[in-house]
Amino acid sequence: MTHEQYMRLAIELAENNVAEGLGGPFGAVVVKDGQIVGASGNKVVPTNDPTAHAEVSAIRLACQKLNNFSLEGCVIYTSCEPCPMCLGAIYWARIEKIYYGNNKADAAAIGFDDQFIYEELDRPKQDRKLPMVELLRDEALGAFRAWEAHEGKTHY
Repeated sequence: MTHEQYMRLAIELAENNVAEGLGGPFGAVVVKDGQIVGASGNKVVPTNDPTAHAEVSAIRLACQKLNNFSLEGCVIYTSCEPCPMCLGAIYWARIEKIYYGNNKADAAAIGFDDQFIYEELDRPKQDRKLPMVELLRDEALGAFRAWEAHEGKTHY
């Protein structure tokens, strides 16, 4: 398949999501070595999971299929430029390239505007709308010390 064919599949997933009343108009396809290893539409509404964006859902499926938390060597095709959460997930999964259809301005024009998140991330913690309070750091460091000392840890 070509890049355009994979993208058309992502777009088709987005369109089907709308037609079937499953939620937002988003679809994503993860490909490794020319094979689709994960494909999904947005699943936020049917799963009541705000993290079940198309990209995250496709990443989860790809990781299950490959039995690996690393998607090195994979490419993602997404019907829309990834939001900050999805972009973070794509980086954490080590996907090597993103192809996207609509851009974030297109998404904002139909009510999916993530600009406030970008702006919040640029603000100092104390100026953000969502309060962040450090609590029991000394106790929490115990888990980090245990991780550092653990010989059987899996690096990721």
